[in-house]
Amino acid sequence: MSDTGNGDFEFERRFWARDVPGDLLEATPTLIVQSYLLAADGWAVRIRAQAPGVPARVDPALDELALLEAHLHRVDFGAVTVKGPMVGGTRYEAEREVDPSVAIELVRRGPGRVAKLRHAVWLGDDGWVIDVFCGANAPLVVAEVERGGPVTDLTIPAFCVTEVTVDGRFANDALSRRPYGAWADAFATELATAGPTLLTGLGTNRRADV
Repeated sequence: MSDTGNGDFEFERRFWARDVPGDLLEATPTLIVQSYLLAADGWAVRIRAQAPGVPARVDPALDELALLEAHLHRVDFGAVTVKGPMVGGTRYEAEREVDPSVAIELVRRGPGRVAKLRHAVWLGDDGWVIDVFCGANAPLVVAEVERGGPVTDLTIPAFCVTEVTVDGRFANDALSRRPYGAWADAFATELATAGPTLLTGLGTNRRADV
């Protein structure tokens, strides 16, 4: 949720990432496990449980729920969020905090889950998060930048290969129903054939060396 006078809207751009420099990844990132009580046509109701300070390397055999159970003692934040469809980098998002124990129980009972390790890094004038997905969505890595208003004139790190802001397949609610691991090879072929893309209606895109 934006806290800069724009109410319940978020402004972000998201990128499929590859070869992220190791020094940009935290040794103890935040584990996020979320479940979608509703996910259809870009509309979603999400429950999130968040556990900071987990090891960056997790057991690849663990699914999303097993990851949450392994780090229950670290969970210190829970939220329920209502989301609308993404339109050109802007999305309705109303988030309300709930007791972490309630979030845990709802995630346990939710029909579709996503788990990711979130790394935070400051690059140039923007704060970025790098989400390393776990479980059924491995080996997906998505880098995201968010601002209090439209994300224009963005300097894009070199590890951000192609933009997926408006690609509905990469929305977390979509990934909870159709995990990336099942179509990663097909996407790699698609990317090699069509090449990378960037949104062109949000000012000037500049490439950084990092």
